[in-house]
Parts: sequence; structure tokens; C-alpha cells
Amino acid sequence: MKRRNFISHSAKAVVGAHLWTIYACQSSTPVADATSTTFPFEEVTIDQMQTGFAQGDFTIEEVIKAYLARIETLDQAGPKINSIIELNPDAVAIAQTLDQELQAGQSRGPLHGIPIVLKDNIDTHDKMMTTAGSRALLGSKPLQDSWVTAKLREAGAVIIGKANLSEWANFRSNVSSSGWSGRGGQTRNPYVIDRNPCGSSAGSGAAVSANFCMLAIGTETNGSIVCPSHANGVVGIKPTVGLVSRAGIIPISETQDTAGPMARTVRDAAICLGALTGIDEKDDKTADSEGKSYTDYTPFLNKDGLKGKKIALYTSSMGFHREVDARIEEAVAVMEKQGAEIIRLDKIGSGNGGRTSFQVMLYEFKDGLNKYFASLGPDAPVKSLEELIAFNKQDEIESLFDQDLLERAQGMEGLDTPKYKELLAEMLENTRDKGIDEAMAEHGLSAIIAPTGSAAWKTDPINGDLFLGGSSSPAARAGYPNITVPMGWIEDLPVGLSFFGAAWTEPLLLEIAYAFEQASLQRKAPTFIES
Repeated sequence: MKRRNFISHSAKAVVGAHLWTIYACQSSTPVADATSTTFPFEEVTIDQMQTGFAQGDFTIEEVIKAYLARIETLDQAGPKINSIIELNPDAVAIAQTLDQELQAGQSRGPLHGIPIVLKDNIDTHDKMMTTAGSRALLGSKPLQDSWVTAKLREAGAVIIGKANLSEWANFRSNVSSSGWSGRGGQTRNPYVIDRNPCGSSAGSGAAVSANFCMLAIGTETNGSIVCPSHANGVVGIKPTVGLVSRAGIIPISETQDTAGPMARTVRDAAICLGALTGIDEKDDKTADSEGKSYTDYTPFLNKDGLKGKKIALYTSSMGFHREVDARIEEAVAVMEKQGAEIIRLDKIGSGNGGRTSFQVMLYEFKDGLNKYFASLGPDAPVKSLEELIAFNKQDEIESLFDQDLLERAQGMEGLDTPKYKELLAEMLENTRDKGIDEAMAEHGLSAIIAPTGSAAWKTDPINGDLFLGGSSSPAARAGYPNITVPMGWIEDLPVGLSFFGAAWTEPLLLEIAYAFEQASLQRKAPTFIES
């Protein structure tokens, strides 16, 4: 079978036509027509949903069934966005339990009853698999929930499914199509469906943008939250590493990995972020967040939050597309009108972080992946990176694609070697002390802004992604926070603006990002254009 024939084929084997049967037969309660423009929950915010629950306008069960119907008719059929890799067969039952709690006067908070999807590298101890999109992990059932999953369940969110992703979070091959996995096939961009959804959290970005859920969780090593958020016209928060525990998430890099929320508004993303924070003994880096994290970030949202702020425009991230540059200048004008002082910054750090970061990732990927396989217990489908590489060579789909990054990682030594420690120290010094920290201090900055990326390119499974430019690397390599917000349009495609800064400055960045969002209001729902 030819390679291109598998781009959409493999998703059908996992989440095919049986999905509608599962949900339609559970109750005779009518649900919204998901193909209709009258879908009642399109672009609904968390606050609006909670008001509807409180007023008895609808139940959680009705909401969840409406979203599941919409997924069936628009994600798995119709334009076939293919953002959802698996649905939770217990979603309706969970909704019924949460309805009973509300009827008893018990609400777990703002996420009570809110439909959410998780990227398929985030462990759930339920009837769903966690595979990182790999056929090698088909059937894999983690022995416990990840920290993120447990916190969301505790907050009352309804996990309705797993989102497709770039296989192994896009750390498999140097030539890849973002949003493609051997298990799930190719995710499409809901604005123009032959365009790419970008980044490894592609399914999460497409799902929340297309109103298949209200929130999604993505993960990022470098760009995998902010790029799909920007390309799919939503808000994405890549937190400081250590603000959210990575326990139970299939890893790439111990130094750079983090999970974060993706939402249609800054406020919804901030609400979700507060539910995810905390110190977890299974992730040592969370100890650094003590006294620096919040369980509620909404008090920092301020429409006047740009007033008096000094912000640097990172000009080295510009110049790859004139229309992106034009949208940036328009965004600068909006911020200046709101009282911000914008300066131009052409350099952050030495510029050597890319080489060292890649080497660090190779070391850490091998170590982290082998530890993850061990966490699955004796029944793990594969038990080492070496076994994974061997599986891919034999599998009819996986063997069609390169795995050069997996093979390079397999050749690395352990994390106790002097070379790894030297590379890690060099990277952190160049990106932190002599990078973002130095730039912020020298210019007295509140934040740095830059274009998140280019307008979405046409998906090309043969030649792979066509990245023209972006700005995720400085914050990603330093492990510092980054928030992207829709800033404008290039024809029918959204583009985003990134706000990043020093460690643990999520409150300040949220204040600034929210003020820009409210002053510009660039978010528009996708209409699934056929080019």
C-alpha cells in the first residue's frame, strides 16, 4: 500500500462509523443538530455554560451529547477534520453523575460539566488508550491517571476523548506532516481543510477551534501548544516548566516539556490553567513552583492591562512573510493605543540554543521514553525505545515513514554523562541568564512579543511541513511561559501573537494578553472551507 493512502486511512480503523451508534443509542433525549448553524453551544464560554447549568437551561448530559454528535457529523464525517483519535465511552455516564451533583447543590467549580479533550500522550486510567499516536502502543492502558487528568476529573471536567497528534509529539522524523500519526491519520485545519493544523498538539487545537469541545490540553517541547493554537485561531498557554506536573505524560524532554490549556478565549484558558497547578512528588520540577503558582488566574485579567507596560517586539522573528509582518504592526498599534510602550529587540541570547537544545532532547527522549514504558508495567506493548524502533520497521504503516530521530536518540548515552550535563548547562545559561532574563532586565520589560508563526500551509505528506518562521524557541528552550492569542487574518487563515517573558510570570502575561484580546477581538469560528 502506498504511503499517501494511509494519511487518512488509519483513523477510520479506530474511530469509525460505530461512534454514532454508541452515543445515539444511550438515550432518547434529543440533541442539537451538529451540522446546523443553530448548534447552541458554538463559541460558548465557560462562564456562559455555568450560567446555563445554574438556570436549568440545559443539563450536562445534554451538553455532552450535543458535542459528541457534532464530533460525529463534522470531525468523523462531513469535512472530516479528524481531530479526535478516540472518544470516551463513559462520557455520558460521567455527565449524568455530575448532573446529580448539581441537583444536590454541589458544584466542583468553574470546570464542572465542561467538555474537554486531552492530547493522546496524556495518560488516562479508563477505557481509553494512551498511544502518542503510535500503532506500537495500540491497546496500551496506563495503570493510573496522569496528574493533569486527575486534576481535571477532580475539578468536574468531562473528558470526552483524546485528540490526535503528531506521532510521538513530532519527535520521530525530521520530515513529518504535523497532525499525522500512524494510529490517527491526518488532522485537518478547520478553517481551510486542506491546510495544516500545525504542531504536535494539532488535534487539540483543531478540536477546540471547531467547537468539538470547550477546552483542550496540549503539550509542548518547542512550539507544540503555541503553533497549533495560532494556526487554529485559539488561545494557547505554554506554562513555565514546573507549573504543571508532567507525571503520566509521554515525554520528549525533561527540561522543556510541559502541558498547557488551549481555549477559545484567554479567560477560559486562565480558568483551566488554575485547575492544573500544584506540587507533585512525581515531578521534581513542580517543587520550584511553590509560592509562584495560583489555583485561580482570573483575578489577573484586566482590560486595561496594557497601560504602562513596556514590551519588546522581537524583530528577529519577523521577515518571513510580509502579511504576517503587517499583522504584527497592526497589533503593535493596538497595544500602543491601549497605553503600552513598544520597543524593538533584535536579539535574545547568543543564538546557539538550537544546537544544544536538540542534543539535550535526544539524550532526554531516550531516558524519558524508557522510563515511561516501564511505568506501564509488565503488559506494556513495547518495553524500550529499541523495541519501538524494531516494531516500526515491521509495521505496514509505521514502516512507510522515517524514524531517524528515534534512531539517533537510541544511540545516546545516559543522563549521568559529562557531555549531557555540559550541553544542558550551556543551553540554560544561553537561554535564561544570558537570554530572556538578560533582555528583560536590560530593557525593563514586562513581556516580549513576536509572531507565533505563518499562516497554515497546505498539508503535504510527501515533503512534510513548510515552516516559514516562528518564535517559540526562546521561551521553550528556557522553560519559560508563552501565551499566544489570535491577532489577525491572512485571507481565511488566522495568525497569532505570542507573549513571553521570565519564569513564573503567567499572571503578568495573562494580564497583557487579555488586554490585547479584548482590544482586538480577532477570534472567529471556522467554517470548514473547501479550497
